[in-house]
Amino acid sequence: MDFIIQLLSANLTLTLWLVTITTGFLFIAGVPIFSCVVFWSLIASMAIHFPVENIGVSAYQDLQKYALLAMPLFILTGDLIGAGGIARKLSMLARKVLAPCRGGLAMATVATCSTFAAISGSNSATVATIGKIMIPEMKDQGYDFEFAATTAAAGGIVGILIPPSVLMIIYGVSVGVNATDLFKAGVLPGITVSIALAMATLFWSIKHDWGRPEKFDIKQVVGALWGARLGLGAIALILFIVYGGISSPTEASGIAAVYCLVAGGFLLPKNLKRIPEVFLSSGRVNGILAPVIAVSIVLQQVFMMIGVPEMVENFLALFGSKYMVMVAMMFAITIAGSLMEAISICIILAPILAPIAVSIGFDPIHFAMIFIVGLSIGFITPPFGLDLFVASGITGIPYERLIRWLPPFLIFVGIAWIIIMLTPWLSLAFL
Repeated sequence: MDFIIQLLSANLTLTLWLVTITTGFLFIAGVPIFSCVVFWSLIASMAIHFPVENIGVSAYQDLQKYALLAMPLFILTGDLIGAGGIARKLSMLARKVLAPCRGGLAMATVATCSTFAAISGSNSATVATIGKIMIPEMKDQGYDFEFAATTAAAGGIVGILIPPSVLMIIYGVSVGVNATDLFKAGVLPGITVSIALAMATLFWSIKHDWGRPEKFDIKQVVGALWGARLGLGAIALILFIVYGGISSPTEASGIAAVYCLVAGGFLLPKNLKRIPEVFLSSGRVNGILAPVIAVSIVLQQVFMMIGVPEMVENFLALFGSKYMVMVAMMFAITIAGSLMEAISICIILAPILAPIAVSIGFDPIHFAMIFIVGLSIGFITPPFGLDLFVASGITGIPYERLIRWLPPFLIFVGIAWIIIMLTPWLSLAFL
């Protein structure tokens, strides 16, 4: 073992380049991101004489952070909403309210995703839950099946933007920013992106003459509003206890999970038998995310040891002006988001880029919103595009056939992203 460590350390730069290239090939070949990060971290740690035992110790210690407890609870909340029928009631309300709009059902899909995101904190849960409800409905109403699936995938990106958000919690832990402040800051950027997505659905609806406006029926809206009372109650509960300063996001996640368990299970007895299945499903998702978080934190430590933050800062300084540096960082976030899993990017890149953004004059909370909106775009950006894979999985439509509907979504969300970057007030209004 000592011989191997000496060999790796002999030419550190060459070793790091070789292990990075090898890791890239492993990722392209389909090796799970968790395994790729472990491989890189292990070889790099040996090369810089960083104790290998640190990988296990750091992973264990960092996963014990109290704020991370909110992650599994918000994921569970989202699953309980879907299983309890609450999400279907929310979608009915959105359909009735937006009926007078051209492409109203497509807009309702985006609106339902936004509403669902205000209770759950996961983009993939948003796509899977709302997609199963709205995609068949859109198809029955004459929308293209592939467009319907792409709309649900695009709508899912607000799952990490509109609080509560699992990614905001992870960002806060990684950078040392208060998660409650991030939740408050995420409201208006999340709404801005939702409006941008709705504009993209309007573009396609006008082009293909889908979803002609219908008469607004106040009685049906009131009936749908009453039917969605449990879901709206969950939103009001989270807003009250988090934004009112009554509890931290971690306690709020527990309260929201209990509320949705009672509302979706015990008030609808037929759903009681599904509760063990829902808990198991949420556990599987957390079983995938937690190891990625753990090893990404170790990777972040290795980056600090070899001076990656300083190298990135020196490179970005070449761009000169404040906004050119920010555009360069936004470009890097976009590329990373299209290639890697968002949680890994958040843990690896955020601690590197956030201090640079603050040093050039951006408020740390404002930059957090810029960063998270950029990551959200990665969920519908090939080749990774996690939301597209989820939509493909629930519909059976090949991934590549969804891509052709993406350009208007990416363009409108890109415009919203620039507006959020240029308008700090959108992120700081509620602080």
